[in-house]
Amino acid sequence: MANTGMLDFIPQIPVAEGTETVTDWLTDTFAFLFDPIKEYLTIVMEFVAETVLMGIPPVILILITAVIAFFISGKKFGLAAFSIVGLWFIYNQGHWDNLMNTVTLVLLASLLSIIIGVPIGILMSKSRVLEAILSPVLDFMQTMPAFVYLIPAVAFFGIGYVPGVFASLIFATPPTVRLTNLGIRQVSKELVEASDAFGSTGSQKLFKVELPMARPTIMAGINQTVMLSLSMVVIASMIGAPGLGAEVLSSLQRASVGTGFVAGIGIVILAIIIDRITQNMTRGKAS
Repeated sequence: MANTGMLDFIPQIPVAEGTETVTDWLTDTFAFLFDPIKEYLTIVMEFVAETVLMGIPPVILILITAVIAFFISGKKFGLAAFSIVGLWFIYNQGHWDNLMNTVTLVLLASLLSIIIGVPIGILMSKSRVLEAILSPVLDFMQTMPAFVYLIPAVAFFGIGYVPGVFASLIFATPPTVRLTNLGIRQVSKELVEASDAFGSTGSQKLFKVELPMARPTIMAGINQTVMLSLSMVVIASMIGAPGLGAEVLSSLQRASVGTGFVAGIGIVILAIIIDRITQNMTRGKAS
């Protein structure tokens, strides 16, 4: 039985219909832009995944990752050993190609988020008006359920790699923007005034004083962005993004507990390696 009440006299606002109309208009109007983006970005991602990453022998890539982890962690063997054992386990379970597809998606989504997020964060730190305008937008981006981002992604780019990157981009960019803005605003005013006293230009002050001093905060935002990109892996698999997430989704559909568990463990291993490496980069020393 339908609910009735005092508010029934107010006509229903056609939000759903309006959203579909706007989405259809955007898809048709900007098809000349969306289609090339999808085509060329797909080529780039397939090249990175299939030619570059899968072209390197797994043992070499595992050793490279271990060496990077060793030096970034302050020449401690813990993270390097975990990287070797964890990546070998994924290879042993037959998910190496899925892992490379996942790494490609995370790398590209994170890179685009950083390229877009850091400059916007810098602009926000220089303008309170822009900060007041963008803060509600960032709140909206962070509070919207991740699944919702799949709708415009599919509408604009169809299925595959690119809509997964697009959804991850929207979902993962806010931390970089917010923490870049916060880091620059927290730079000591005395240092900024000293740089002004020495006649520094705006760009010199930004690149030689503000960004270096804000680096730990900015890197913390980048760490969050990378981890949020990784968290979208399983969700993006629902719209055709390949990788470990697709294996988890397929196992869920087939009720294949073992296969899904192994793929899930692979995602956890990758998440730990990426998180520990980026955290140590943030601190600039061993954890």
